[in-house]
Amino acid sequence: MRILNCISTRYAWHWLLLACLGSGLAACTDPASPKQPALQKPAPDPYTIRFVTINSPDTYFIDSQNNYAGLEYDLAKRFVDFLGPPYKLEFIVVESFDKVFPALLRGDADIAAADISITASRKRQVLFGPAFNHVQSMVVYNRDQNSEPAKPEALFNKRIVLPKSTSFVERMRELQSQHPQMTWRETEKLSSEQLIEAVARNEIDFTVADNHLLAIMQYLYPQLDAGLMLGPVDKIAWALNKFSGEEKLKQVQAFFKKIEKDGTLRNLLDRYYGHTKRLKQVDVATFLSKSNTLLPRYTRLFKGAQEVTDIDWRLLAALSYQESHWDNYSTSPTNVRGLMMLTEQTSNMMNVTNRLDPQQSIMAGAKFLLWLKDRLPARIPEPDRTFMTLAAYNNGVGHLEDARIIAQRLGLNPDSWADVKRGYQLLNDPEHYVNAKHGYCSCGAPVIYTELVRSYYQIMQKYYPVYDPGLDPYKIADTKMPWLLAKANE
Repeated sequence: MRILNCISTRYAWHWLLLACLGSGLAACTDPASPKQPALQKPAPDPYTIRFVTINSPDTYFIDSQNNYAGLEYDLAKRFVDFLGPPYKLEFIVVESFDKVFPALLRGDADIAAADISITASRKRQVLFGPAFNHVQSMVVYNRDQNSEPAKPEALFNKRIVLPKSTSFVERMRELQSQHPQMTWRETEKLSSEQLIEAVARNEIDFTVADNHLLAIMQYLYPQLDAGLMLGPVDKIAWALNKFSGEEKLKQVQAFFKKIEKDGTLRNLLDRYYGHTKRLKQVDVATFLSKSNTLLPRYTRLFKGAQEVTDIDWRLLAALSYQESHWDNYSTSPTNVRGLMMLTEQTSNMMNVTNRLDPQQSIMAGAKFLLWLKDRLPARIPEPDRTFMTLAAYNNGVGHLEDARIIAQRLGLNPDSWADVKRGYQLLNDPEHYVNAKHGYCSCGAPVIYTELVRSYYQIMQKYYPVYDPGLDPYKIADTKMPWLLAKANE
């Protein structure tokens, strides 16, 4: 209440000053001129749901395809869809986290959706919706520059910077109450993501971040690691204004109840975090090294394959790395060969005369991936459609379809990759595989395979730009090429 009264008083003086200035200006004008109306803050549209957020991989960003993305963005969009017409969505993106709560308390936004941890002090200021995610705060350090800060004493006399007004500051203050000699700086100019990058560049010794963001950043900077954990696991939720958000809170509660029940929440969490535990730091370091040494030999060929298939060259490169580590002469015990590890059957289907020819291998692999994708039901949305296609590249369309059927029998969504993964994992269970058309499958492999490709693709998106071939006369207009249709109908 005190916060609101202070804000209200400040704005009362503000408007009074404007009114006085307005009166003075009126006295200087023609007496016959009409009286100027007093300035008023326009009332918000009751059908526009205003979300305040920040730019970050966990919340809201524009992806490499120039589309809006982020867990908070996807949730907000689905919330407005849940409410239905005439409700509309508006995003207010502030510069730093410390500006999120002021915007909410001023009434500039209806809901704060910025990867917000529920804390005791915040519960005194705002209303919280249902928790939809869990995170752990931890000290981030650079293994190449510092020893693991496993104890509070390791943080003494170190360059520590935290994003201002975050739960990380609260956690550090709790620790400081037991260790008064601990100090740090707070900044409103740098986000958690930027501070983690500063640790990677050895510009600071430590920062504090949640485990999800650190897992993403470790794909970009393998020298990063997690040290001391701070406090218990935090719950993440939306925040609403305590004095005007009661009705919207009921809508938010109904929305999260629905998406938790129908699997939408599980699917979204998997979309952003389902792959982040697959790569070890040595895997990331090796990938980055080979990106500098081997990838340049084949970049032109991957981009050429994109021109023909319209599949992002970086996804093709990530797939190729998972298959062969960009070793052109790679050969498996089952005689799968080349950069895209083509089988003899796939090579014959794609008219490949030499699987060890990089150009033939990359183009054939890209066309085969397109063919697999084209065989999936059109109703499967992206990015789930791409994830399932990758699994099929590894293990065939037949087992994918069996996994989708099992998911459906379990009451799950056969068009959601998060649920189809569960179906895959049951294909080694006699209770399920005896009724599967394609029988037994040790199908943990295509799940792991897909998540690894996703991880490498995410790294590629960070370090390599989108390729836009423009209006290339040889770029196909229809993915259903005649020779693919013939094969699909066999």
